[in-house]
Amino acid sequence: MKKILAAALVFAFSTAHAAQDPEAVFNRSCTMCHSGQLPMAPKKGDKVAWKQRLEQGNDVLVKHVTEGFNAMPARGLCMNCTAEDYKAVIDWMSK
Repeated sequence: MKKILAAALVFAFSTAHAAQDPEAVFNRSCTMCHSGQLPMAPKKGDKVAWKQRLEQGNDVLVKHVTEGFNAMPARGLCMNCTAEDYKAVIDWMSK
């Protein structure tokens, strides 16, 4: 029984997805910094700028968004975003 419950939990967490549309989150919370206004914030679609950040892994990037990092404010100004929302927005911005 414990194995079935553990497998179900692993499946549930591995199939979690963003509740919010990444483009809508970007337009509401991210665009003011990630559209080229701040030189240290990687611009949406700038593959070169995103490459080194993506190499750190999603967990590190989500931690930076959640806690704040350098000039980035905590939670990236999206107070109702989940970790899955952040992952989806990062993926969307980096393409």
